[in-house]
Amino acid sequence: MKRWFKQFLATGDLFVWCCGAGLSLSLLMIGGLLLLILVNGFGYFWPADLVELTMKDGKHVVGQLAGDDVSPKGVPRIRMKVGNRDLYGLDFKWIETDQIVERGRPVELVMLERMEWGNFYGRAVALVKEDQVIAEGTGPVLKALHLLLPREGGNDTLDMYRLLVSDANGKEKSIPLDQILRVLTPNDLSIIEKLWVYVGNIWTLLTTEPREANTEGGLFPAIFGTVMMVIIMSIIVTPFGVIGALYLREYARQGVVVRIVRIAVNNLAGVPSIVFGVFGLGFFVYGVGGTVDALWFPERLPTPTFGTGGILWASLTLALLTVPVVIVATEEGLAAVPREYREGSIGLGATKWETIWQVVLPAALPGILTGLILAMARAAGEVAPLMLTGVVKLAPALPIDGTWPFLHLDRKFMHLGFHIYDVGFQSPNVEAAKPMVYVTTMVLILVVVTLNLAGIVLRNRVRKKYAGSAV
Repeated sequence: MKRWFKQFLATGDLFVWCCGAGLSLSLLMIGGLLLLILVNGFGYFWPADLVELTMKDGKHVVGQLAGDDVSPKGVPRIRMKVGNRDLYGLDFKWIETDQIVERGRPVELVMLERMEWGNFYGRAVALVKEDQVIAEGTGPVLKALHLLLPREGGNDTLDMYRLLVSDANGKEKSIPLDQILRVLTPNDLSIIEKLWVYVGNIWTLLTTEPREANTEGGLFPAIFGTVMMVIIMSIIVTPFGVIGALYLREYARQGVVVRIVRIAVNNLAGVPSIVFGVFGLGFFVYGVGGTVDALWFPERLPTPTFGTGGILWASLTLALLTVPVVIVATEEGLAAVPREYREGSIGLGATKWETIWQVVLPAALPGILTGLILAMARAAGEVAPLMLTGVVKLAPALPIDGTWPFLHLDRKFMHLGFHIYDVGFQSPNVEAAKPMVYVTTMVLILVVVTLNLAGIVLRNRVRKKYAGSAV
């Protein structure tokens, strides 16, 4: 048995199986994490039915089912999203099932999506215009509201209207109509209508601004800021990384100094990102930005223009963080170009620079793009350096707009990664913010995957064009 075990170890099959098992376990963990994010993320958009519960004490509870659990006393309980934060203070409520007498799904229950205080769940009582009731009862009120809402085209007369609603126990509240974004009756919608609302919710998320301390609304400024920052960073890091790799591989005399430089470059990839953030704050923001303000914007001082965080300094900081990745990948791409290419070009009379520019670089382009893809993937998910160099909770304006000079690199910006941190850990209402954390995480993953796929498609096209190379 001992001899057989030694022979088995000598074949290496054990290590192959262990590596396969480790890889399978890693893929399962990644797949499970992605499945969790996708289920919770896409489930956020579905217009779930409103449930009305009648309790033993005669009170009623209206809301959306949000899960079930067992209480510490061992009693089954359900979690209800009751909304109406202005009335109850909290969005969610745990209810023990043994206290429930009856469950129902009345079709007249309405969900109001509001600018503030979250959703309102209850019944529509009346629509009032300047103290005059113009519609009363669920049907007439909803019919009148559909003529006034939504407000995409702009409606300056909505401040004249107020909607009178009541919660599950008949407590009435008057809501200004200009604070209502949308009115839905989820229990009265067909599957097709719910799918239409579902698609509309996704579109709203991708195209509108956040509200309610970033726990509701859309993600467009954060998506725009993330993509723009990655693009600026890529434009900056690519030439510096390629030039550095060209010098180390093609021009520098190989020796101790070059080996030390390569070791330093590799070590830079392991430096904590917050260290780059501190360097970016001190050098780019206070050093370079402060000098630019003193030279070009002295009339605005002491209010800084470039001497404060902005998307340019954040992009430069991330370019510095990711340049080792581009240098290493570019060097590997240059090393993979066959030596015969260089010798053939020089033999035909080309100079060394012409050989590098016309022969070596095109052949090594797939390797360069591989480094750029890795750099984009890392930069898109970094948060710590951005907190010091320009990212904010809510940006008043985008870095690109219709005001001259159109591109405002001095402006602060929003970022999906920071949005996740802010909503998940800085929100005063953690339970209400949790769905938005999953949604933002899902969008960030999709943005990173989209950017990477674009780079991979470009790399594959270049690789086909130069199929004769060894890269």
